[in-house]
Amino acid sequence: MDEGMIRKPPETYLMDGRRFTQEELSEIQETVKLFHKLSLTELVQTICEHMDWLTPTGTYKIDACRKLLEQLEARGKLQLPHKQKISKQPETVNLTPRSEAQPEIVGDLPDVAPVALEPVREKEGNALWAEFVERYHYLGYKRPFGVHQRYFIRSRAGTPLGCLLMAGAAKLLAPREQWIGWTERQRLRNIHLVVNNARFLILPWVQVKNLASHVLAQLIRRVGDDWEHNWGYRPVLLETFVDIAQYQATCYRAANWVFLGETTGRGRARPGKEYASSPKALYVYPLSKDFRKQLCADD
Repeated sequence: MDEGMIRKPPETYLMDGRRFTQEELSEIQETVKLFHKLSLTELVQTICEHMDWLTPTGTYKIDACRKLLEQLEARGKLQLPHKQKISKQPETVNLTPRSEAQPEIVGDLPDVAPVALEPVREKEGNALWAEFVERYHYLGYKRPFGVHQRYFIRSRAGTPLGCLLMAGAAKLLAPREQWIGWTERQRLRNIHLVVNNARFLILPWVQVKNLASHVLAQLIRRVGDDWEHNWGYRPVLLETFVDIAQYQATCYRAANWVFLGETTGRGRARPGKEYASSPKALYVYPLSKDFRKQLCADD
């Protein structure tokens, strides 16, 4: 037989009991290239999440993933970001008087307009944003990892009216996957094009009619530019979860977000293991007319 006709077996890589296929290695290479602005720690967490690489207790296999990336880099398969010193201690939020309740702001939208959706980029702004969310959002503050963007909602006078956070999409959602119509391979390749509205807070002393839907309209107009500025690509679909036990999603419906259904109320800690969670309503908003074409692309 002609040696040139003999096919080489596809390359695989064994690490910590898991064998990665060539397709998975290609996904890792693409993730490293796409999210080159992340720190190494955030990149490792992102890959563990996307690859469902977990310990038996449901935590990410951080050390094994880091070792895999370093070995792939040594073989010239990818280039990792420069290492940054990041504390391994959970981030705690120190509550200060500046985030305490303020005098009520009551009225109509013109009373505070123009309202600004202001990206938070400075350390001091991040600290105040975290205080507000920790004090007044029912889920509290949790340090986001991976791609994300915080926003302040400010009045014409510059007064904070609320906070908003955009972050990476949920990994797997049956109503979303059915609605998009993508394959598992397409989802793994293109999930970064979906961005999640992970926190939305109007401060409790702010009672301005139509403010929330107005802010969502601003978000739709600007999040693509902000994401491209920060991370080098434009998302094509937004998603969010609304706790139906506490909220009616009025502002999302007013801003023309599409209701896809409800989650089951069961979270997934690791393959085959679930934990109790409250049911959420899932809403999405396309940012591009050809969003399905982009999400279902194979290359």
